[in-house]
Amino acid sequence: MGVKLTFVGHATWLIEGSKTVLIDPFITSNPQAQEAGITLDSLLDKVDLVVITHGHFDHIENALDFGRKGTPIVGLFEVAQYLAANGAKNTVGCNIGGWFEVEGVKMVYTPAVHSSSLIKDNGEPIYLGNPAGVVIDLDGVRVYHTGDTALFGDMKLIGELYRPDVMLTPIGSLFTMGIPEAVKAVEFVKPKIAIPMHYNTWPPIAQNPEEFKKAVEENPCVDAQVIIVKPGESVEINL
Repeated sequence: MGVKLTFVGHATWLIEGSKTVLIDPFITSNPQAQEAGITLDSLLDKVDLVVITHGHFDHIENALDFGRKGTPIVGLFEVAQYLAANGAKNTVGCNIGGWFEVEGVKMVYTPAVHSSSLIKDNGEPIYLGNPAGVVIDLDGVRVYHTGDTALFGDMKLIGELYRPDVMLTPIGSLFTMGIPEAVKAVEFVKPKIAIPMHYNTWPPIAQNPEEFKKAVEENPCVDAQVIIVKPGESVEINL
């Protein structure tokens, strides 16, 4: 059993197996998606379920494009309510806690250390609840998308409780963990595979993923394989 992970760019991922799940739909204005030739139209009729970690623009930009056509969307309560109020037809509001299932896909939301809001035209933020990560269990593979987050000690509990096979982790710094923190996060979670994300989208979060790979490989407390996936590329995960 296995799944295919496609990196749309930034923190947007497509997980394909018995279901097709899109995490954090940031496509139209995503420079990395544009460079990879990935368009919104190429995904609209392909996705069975959209999963959102938090309310920042670069994670929910295209959520309503999917929601207004009826694609189910899962998000923390405030995000789901916001999308429903703006035309999404099928939202599932949840919170950080235990396992649940939507459209045949099992998932559990986890804490993240970040923020979650949208900015109105006048510069006023709209509060959209807490940020989160999510562990998705599909076809025997568990994928932990950390969401945008800093390093925090309870990542150890996420690893112990949910035992993710794959960890998608930000390394860009400034808004999230940088490389040293992400290496420690991999040490805490202990996935089989670690894949960096949320870097090189814009100059302020420029990082070299090879430095992350080298640091993980040189850490004696880590036994994870690092796979660098470029925007538009896919990796097959068979366990």
